[in-house]
Amino acid sequence: MTTDLRGLYAVTPDDSLLPRLSNLVGQALAGGVRLVQYRNKDAPPALRRSQAAELLRICRACDARLIVNDDLALALEIGADGVHLGRDDGELGAARAALGRGRILGVSCYDDISAGEAAAAAGADYLAFGSVFASSIKPQAVRAPLALLAEAKKRFALPIAAIGGITLANAPQALAAGADLLAVITDLFDAPDIAKRAKEYETLFLRTP
Repeated sequence: MTTDLRGLYAVTPDDSLLPRLSNLVGQALAGGVRLVQYRNKDAPPALRRSQAAELLRICRACDARLIVNDDLALALEIGADGVHLGRDDGELGAARAALGRGRILGVSCYDDISAGEAAAAAGADYLAFGSVFASSIKPQAVRAPLALLAEAKKRFALPIAAIGGITLANAPQALAAGADLLAVITDLFDAPDIAKRAKEYETLFLRTP
């Protein structure tokens, strides 16, 4: 499960319009994205279900995988490829058991290497650390230095995701520190040409062993 978790990890922006969000994700998929996280903190449950189900359909058509942010029940209900959980989103062992071994469990570890140890022990498939850079989405988020990515890469036999303030300009720093996945919202979905920006990110991975 973990061996192919590498590349640009497209995290959706908050958007209340299903057609517009589907269009944005479709452009990212056209640019080569193969891992998408559905994240919409403000949407009511019915809209979240509709958006997640539609994004799953789009991802399936492009041989991409959809991860649902913070909502294990929704991920299971629509048959998503996995879930991403933070510190307040439920017990990790129970989530692992509910998902089974065929689906992805991603875990936010913030700036805490011990949280990575607990997540790895619970059966996580990847560990996310951040905010690596200053983030416009979460300006008050705790910062996780690049050195922490390097430490996590050495300590854990799992893919490491860098999140927070990542741009095409600073992404090489995160990759050099050991990131396997670059979780990006703004710099991808606010780009004038989303498909082109996705391709530019993927080119960075081709240059990194």
